[in-house]
Amino acid sequence: MKKLLIASTALVATAGMASADITISGHAAAGIYSGLGNADGVTAAAAAASTATAATAAASGTGFTTLAVDALTAKAETFSGDGVYSNAGVDFTMTGATDNGISFSAAVNIDAGTEVDTGDFELDGADGGTAGLGSVSMTGSFGTLTFDDAGIDNLYNDDFTAADVSYSTTVGAVSLSVAHDTSGAADANSMSAGYAASGMTFTLAASEAAAGTSSSLKVAYALNDSVSVTGKTDQVAGAESIQTITAATTLNGVSVALSSANNSTWDVDLGYTAGGFALTYGVDETDGWTATATSALGGGATFAAGVDSNDSMYAGVSFAF
Repeated sequence: MKKLLIASTALVATAGMASADITISGHAAAGIYSGLGNADGVTAAAAAASTATAATAAASGTGFTTLAVDALTAKAETFSGDGVYSNAGVDFTMTGATDNGISFSAAVNIDAGTEVDTGDFELDGADGGTAGLGSVSMTGSFGTLTFDDAGIDNLYNDDFTAADVSYSTTVGAVSLSVAHDTSGAADANSMSAGYAASGMTFTLAASEAAAGTSSSLKVAYALNDSVSVTGKTDQVAGAESIQTITAATTLNGVSVALSSANNSTWDVDLGYTAGGFALTYGVDETDGWTATATSALGGGATFAAGVDSNDSMYAGVSFAF
């Protein structure tokens, strides 16, 4: 009976349009954690850096920057105790095309349970367990127009205010994107542009801010299939620009990336991959480090575990359906 219902629904959905499709996917995860960040503040180091920026701005007479305001309101990050996490979700993706060739898509997701952010060693906490409407987009010869209320990342920095609408297109070899948030926030507008030629890629991103315009320019060059070099300059409005150089290489499953900036920060990242198994280790100028391991178990299941210098840890299994 269920199969007949699905088939009937598909027939109704495809009526009157060139093509239509609805796909359903699912995901789940479960495991243990200890001492994860609660994502309710900033680290002491970040707060101190913001305070220093505030002092510099005040001394120079330029006023408070966005970072300075953050320094006044920031609180020290707290960490969780020991616990167990489990979550599951279902994603519905609907795609179609009009008779004149404009394709469109929409997404709906339902997530429930307790989630952890393994990339940032943070405890995201309980999900609302309600259905959420994702982005609605239309693509044609004019480009791609996307609507997603407070769901589109700022193109310069995803920690800035999220946008509601974006537009992307390609002009020759240049890709262009703009995003806008209707809330009227100081950083409501952002843009990015990209260009690639002869092994080099150029990426420019910018966003409005209370103190002016923040922008970054990144140039990457692939020396060969295993070695690349990247240079980036980042100018946050009201603050000194930061230049960063990164060199990365991968050979026989071993990866090494070295990064250094003119503000006395640096990172070293090591990785090893063999089959469905991967190890990573990273350390920076504060002696803060992270170590992770993942292993594909087959059938859409993956084991993952990680520890860091804050005595944070997680271990568990995720599933894709």
